[in-house]
Amino acid sequence: MTLARWAAALVVCSGCATTQVRRMDVNEVKDISGRWNDTDARLVAEEMIQDSVSRPWLANAVQRKGSAPTLIVQTMRNNSMEHIDTDVFVEELQRALINSGRVQFVASSSERGDLRAERADQDLNASEDTRKDHGQEIGADYGLSGAISSVQDKEGGEAVVLYQVNLKLVDVKTNQIVWNGQKKIKKNISRASATY
Repeated sequence: MTLARWAAALVVCSGCATTQVRRMDVNEVKDISGRWNDTDARLVAEEMIQDSVSRPWLANAVQRKGSAPTLIVQTMRNNSMEHIDTDVFVEELQRALINSGRVQFVASSSERGDLRAERADQDLNASEDTRKDHGQEIGADYGLSGAISSVQDKEGGEAVVLYQVNLKLVDVKTNQIVWNGQKKIKKNISRASATY
């Protein structure tokens, strides 16, 4: 077989490979690599939400303010040994807290920049009756920040990984930490080969 025929046969055969896709329920747990995944993000968010809204800071804040406190997401650091998109976790947490009706959120600093640019554009281009004025933003009462860390112990084809998520709510006016939440997830991973 000539090189040209062999290459053509290879191209034809590569087109014969099939990919199978199975739609999954978004709550179905499927750990493939053992690394941080969507299930971990959901479990942590659920526990953190329950913990945060059941603590005294919330009742105290509502009593002091007379309404639901306003939060802002500040920094969420990934201090783990792997790539973790912290936005997935933060959005899950923020969405559930907003939907609980017990707290409000204001836009993050990057989102505020976009909105301020929109208001500046409206100053030049929007009609007087639809233009949004500057200086009408709601200030946050509390800042939410945190970190995801991990510790790994491995030998041969087995590893144990501990993920720890720490979140803090800090009073913007006083710098007082009013809530400190923590959730840990521990995974035991076994592989046939020692390449983990």
